[in-house]
Amino acid sequence: MKDLAIYGAGGLGREVACLIRRINEEHPTWNFIGYFDDNPAVSDSVNEYGRVLGNIGTINNWPSEIDVAIAIGSPLSVKEIVDKIVNPHVSFPNLISPDVSFADRQSVIMGKGNIVQRQCTLSCNIIFGDFNILNTGVGVGHDVRINSYNSFMPAVKISGGVEIGCYNFFGVLSSVIQQIKIGDNIKLAAGSSLIRKPKDNELYIGVPAKIFKY
Repeated sequence: MKDLAIYGAGGLGREVACLIRRINEEHPTWNFIGYFDDNPAVSDSVNEYGRVLGNIGTINNWPSEIDVAIAIGSPLSVKEIVDKIVNPHVSFPNLISPDVSFADRQSVIMGKGNIVQRQCTLSCNIIFGDFNILNTGVGVGHDVRINSYNSFMPAVKISGGVEIGCYNFFGVLSSVIQQIKIGDNIKLAAGSSLIRKPKDNELYIGVPAKIFKY
């Protein structure tokens, strides 16, 4: 089994450790060796799933082949971390919970570094880019296109025909109706429903969701 570590030793990192355990129970795939994290507060710490092995510098000096899963909720932070990892020994696998429900598994295409947690439902003819996180119970409809570096919190619902760019964050229980085209770096607040094309770099709140200014 290939060594696998998680970047991010917080709560999401522990959830991804549980996901790796579930995958290995179904089909032994990875040897989970621990975490990497640049936060000095968690340096050399240990939780019930493993210990912190080091930071970005440790990853870039790792001497052998290793898979890394990035368990960070902020899409822009994930992009920043990926850009800093330059070690050719590092690969980024897709982690998919064994209980994910597909309407047609063969028509769902993924790049690299995607994490799909338990109880998600994926319809048919879906294309994912890289480094998207689908937390528990996310539903994605038919003919959806999702680019890279997006975070979907628990129970988000994306309807059919939606197109999503990069660096977007979808809060718990938020939803997007069919055929909406979403660009880059929007935040959709928890429980909000997006019913029209949003502007980039804005926060949307409410039902229907509207731009919120601080």
